[in-house]
Amino acid sequence: MADAKIMNVGENTPEHVAFKLLEIIASNEGKRLTTNMAGSATAERKWLLDTYAECLIAVAIPLRRLKDA
Repeated sequence: MADAKIMNVGENTPEHVAFKLLEIIASNEGKRLTTNMAGSATAERKWLLDTYAECLIAVAIPLRRLKDA
């Protein structure tokens, strides 16, 4: 069993990947996701939910976004 791959459930779900993408986008746009981070504006609720929804779509249907572009 030395060749068995280790899989951490939760770290590769579409929701987790979408959240990691959200963190990258928020950082690039100068928004913070928590109140204890200094140096950025706190993300508004609408922006946060809309952006996370876009990230979920991008992760779930990546080829669709390429065709629409």
